[in-house]
Amino acid sequence: MPFGIATALTMLFAAAPAAAQDVAQVSEASSLTLLALGVAGVVIGRRLSMRRKDDN
Repeated sequence: MPFGIATALTMLFAAAPAAAQDVAQVSEASSLTLLALGVAGVVIGRRLSMRRKDDN
């Protein structure tokens, strides 16, 4: 009986990628958040560095 359960689980997980071929891939929220934080950091850093140059 355990062999049958292991076989069924293997077949279930092996079939999952084949069923998802027509699905559009979406970026993870954490990846987009990290990208946005990086861009915001660059923009803020540039503004601060330009302000420091103007003060001199």
